[in-house]
Amino acid sequence: MALIYIEDNDPWLTEYDACEKLYREIMEQFTARNKHSKTLQAYASISANIRIRLKQYNREVQQLKNKVDDALKSKAITAEEAERRIRQIEILKSRDVQLQKLCDTRTNNLISSRANLLTSGTSAFADGGTTSWAADDDDDKPIDTQTCVVDLMTQQDRILEEQNKGLEELCKVIARQKQIGQTISNEVDHQNEIIDNLSNHMDRTDESLITKTQHVQTINFKDRTCGYWIVIILLFICIIIVALLP
Repeated sequence: MALIYIEDNDPWLTEYDACEKLYREIMEQFTARNKHSKTLQAYASISANIRIRLKQYNREVQQLKNKVDDALKSKAITAEEAERRIRQIEILKSRDVQLQKLCDTRTNNLISSRANLLTSGTSAFADGGTTSWAADDDDDKPIDTQTCVVDLMTQQDRILEEQNKGLEELCKVIARQKQIGQTISNEVDHQNEIIDNLSNHMDRTDESLITKTQHVQTINFKDRTCGYWIVIILLFICIIIVALLP
């Protein structure tokens, strides 16, 4: 199979570099967000921006995958180049899973802090430590606390579902990498068989050349011997003629 030259200004490579740049920007935003308190507006603003960029990153990685599939179908790239690009995309996907897990970890910590606050507030309410306002809102406070707990449980279920999806994606990435490894192993075995067949063919060719060379040498030797006999016979005839002359 003929190799296809990949230019340095390949649009796919440019988009791949853009994905890596976006990944670095998201990690920088995580670092910048950690410098702020969770109660500040800047923290919430950076978190929203991170979620938007995570969606953009996931979408761009999927576009890279689709372009590789289209290029392979149209034979714009070789199968080896497609495998190499797929391995690069798998790395990007694994980074996406890491970013999602990092984001989910931050969210879980926030929910855990809120749950602790609610637990403390509920205990204080139960102990009667806030008698001054408990008497006024005796009917409303338990309902608000229950609603908050339900909301937290709903958020936790949603986060667990997202984590399960992330784990499924990670399993798919690992399965894909295993398949790529098996494909490479099969290709190496096939190439080894080709090399072995080529080596056997070269051995047979060498033996044939040696045999042909021996035949040529034999024929050449016979040709020289025949010439000598002809000269000897001619000289013998000449001697007889000279002897018969008076």
